[in-house]
Amino acid sequence: MESASGPSTIRVPEVPLCSAAAGSRPMPVIGLGTAADPLDAAAMKAAVLEAIKLGYRHFDTASLYGSEEPLGEVLAEALGLGLVGSRAELFVTSKLWSSDAHADRVVPALRKSLSNLQLDYLDLYLIHWPISCKPGLYGFPEDKSDLMPMDFEAVWAAMEECQRLGLTKSIGVSNFSCKKLGNILSFAKIPPTVNQVEMNPLWQQKKLREFCKANNVVITAFSPLGARGTCWGTNAVMENESLKEIARARGKSIAQVCLRWLYERGVTFVVKSFNKERLNENLNIFDWELTEGDHEKIERIPQKRMMLKEEFVSAKGPFKSVEELWDGEL
Repeated sequence: MESASGPSTIRVPEVPLCSAAAGSRPMPVIGLGTAADPLDAAAMKAAVLEAIKLGYRHFDTASLYGSEEPLGEVLAEALGLGLVGSRAELFVTSKLWSSDAHADRVVPALRKSLSNLQLDYLDLYLIHWPISCKPGLYGFPEDKSDLMPMDFEAVWAAMEECQRLGLTKSIGVSNFSCKKLGNILSFAKIPPTVNQVEMNPLWQQKKLREFCKANNVVITAFSPLGARGTCWGTNAVMENESLKEIARARGKSIAQVCLRWLYERGVTFVVKSFNKERLNENLNIFDWELTEGDHEKIERIPQKRMMLKEEFVSAKGPFKSVEELWDGEL
């Protein structure tokens, strides 16, 4: 992983994306997530300004989150205030929702996201889920009767067109198993650069990490701390006794141990916090290391996926079981 310094004293490492457009900015390994339940736009905007002052440059959103417009407003404010020298210093990710995961809707959906964000281009555009639903529906969870299999080749070709048009510097996927990612790789002219998935010490996804590394796909972990306090989250990560023991031994927080573990495993991550102290704490993970014993202890933690997404499963839908949705990777 390369490093780049900004106005902050904290040096945030960056990773190049293998099939990004020429001259693209590398991706900072830590990003600020903007998915919140419910979303407090004012709090989010204040947090983004504070994050920029601390050295964050990667910001993650999605059409589903409802955070694109306020994020665009606050990034424009930061540029106007001189907190960021230019758009080129920022790395902005957004995602294609399932109702727009149809060949003729991908480019228009990205143009709408760009309008919301007041940007000319994204740095990274992801397919949010490996499933489509009826066009025009933006709620979650969807009615199971509205779900349908994705035409992966047609949708990916449209994603590639987004990059060719300069609307995004790179393209990727989210919540894709090894099998589904391998399917995209089998026909892609522009391979996906990133797979954003649930990952933390309680859901380590070793098989997926190895598969992505072998295929030059960068993993970005969402919910790296378990997304405690959200409707989809769990307290299990932050309350894990093994992680507590490591944190005490290192003089660090449990959050820092989790993020450092991901970093040492070659994983990038987006973490959501609108608290100034935690924003700063989450950046302070790059000047110390976990021990071999720490890694061994983490590897022994029992594994359990947090986001089973049973709402995507239906006897009449594209996935008949949770196991089929995740290709048995549970």
